[in-house]
Amino acid sequence: MARTTLRRQQLADAAISTLARSGMRGLTHRAVDQAAEVPVGSCSYYFRTRRELLQATVERLAELDIAEIDEHPALTGPTSITRIAEAGADLVEHWTTAGRERMLARYELALEAPRRPELRAALHTAGSRFRAVAENMLAAAGAPDPAAQANALVALLDGILFNQLTAAPAHRLTPEQLRPTLLGLIRTCTDRTVPGP
Repeated sequence: MARTTLRRQQLADAAISTLARSGMRGLTHRAVDQAAEVPVGSCSYYFRTRRELLQATVERLAELDIAEIDEHPALTGPTSITRIAEAGADLVEHWTTAGRERMLARYELALEAPRRPELRAALHTAGSRFRAVAENMLAAAGAPDPAAQANALVALLDGILFNQLTAAPAHRLTPEQLRPTLLGLIRTCTDRTVPGP
């Protein structure tokens, strides 16, 4: 991999950490330089504007998330509904523990998107990848309208992730609750007797 690509990834990863730690207000080129432990001015050299930095951050988040989804064959190929729910629960647990920083950064960006059309567009493009994975998964599981149900499933999963990250511990789903909850959602999405969204 080219040195430029590696440096851009390093800076985007540092931007993710900065967003998770300090929020949108704390995301500056200088703060990213500090988080990446690179010389001052490095971030602005690779990403001239805040807009470019935000775009690169969204792209890096999507790249890392899709790579993790691809590590769960039950989410990307033919399998049972139960295995899909188990793989989904594993991913949610990972994203709210070891991957927590990335999810916090993603929600920071999502909350900023209504005020920044270019950020909304970047998030939409990234989100389209997740919806495509969900649509393919639901189609393989026999859903009657995978495209519509993928939108609903992704929205519900986003809600679960947000709750797991922000709710008081008493209101979070335990791993024992998460699996049957996801199984119920996926069964509903694939049930031909339930009207679509």
